[in-house]
Amino acid sequence: MEQIIIGVLLLASVVGLTFIIERGLALRAAKVIPPAVEGALDTFRAVEDLPMMRRICEQHPSALSRLLLMAEKHRNWSKAENTGSLETFARQEISKLERGLVILEIVVGISPLLGLVGTIYGLIALFGTLGAAGLSDTNLFSSGVAIALYATLLGLLTAIPSLVAWSYYSKKVESHAVKMASLCDLFMRQLYHHSDTHEVGAEPARARGN
Repeated sequence: MEQIIIGVLLLASVVGLTFIIERGLALRAAKVIPPAVEGALDTFRAVEDLPMMRRICEQHPSALSRLLLMAEKHRNWSKAENTGSLETFARQEISKLERGLVILEIVVGISPLLGLVGTIYGLIALFGTLGAAGLSDTNLFSSGVAIALYATLLGLLTAIPSLVAWSYYSKKVESHAVKMASLCDLFMRQLYHHSDTHEVGAEPARARGN
């Protein structure tokens, strides 16, 4: 039983380490918000710049690129409809960025508990053995306590890095989400700027015609 608990803890540590590395690579700023795409947004001023924007987004696939391409694809929709569609698609992209964080959260929760179970089981087995052998064998006692505490130590060593990574990556996803929302809002304002200006200019003309 003790070997099973230790084996599960080792498996949890491997799973936790795998997702720590995978999310670390996936959540890099250059991977989520490529500098080339962000730079293209800074220079985007009119509809005539859309081919350039589309080309750069296709060359640098990322969460931000997919959002901008989605907004550009629906540019013939009204601004309200396009914004609503973009918000829905953005939630899907954020969900992708959060993928794997729930695994780290599970590892954080179960690792100390598994370590505690291993410790309790080890102590139960130890005192059961001492009941038969007596307290004279101090080596058996110290060895049993060491084995029991090893499970707790392994559980904590598994949980602590996963907890640090989970907290850091959660804040990183939140930061990326805020920045992408700001950049998408800038793109939408530039995308619909001329059409909005045209509608405002046309309103007095319709009023004069009436």
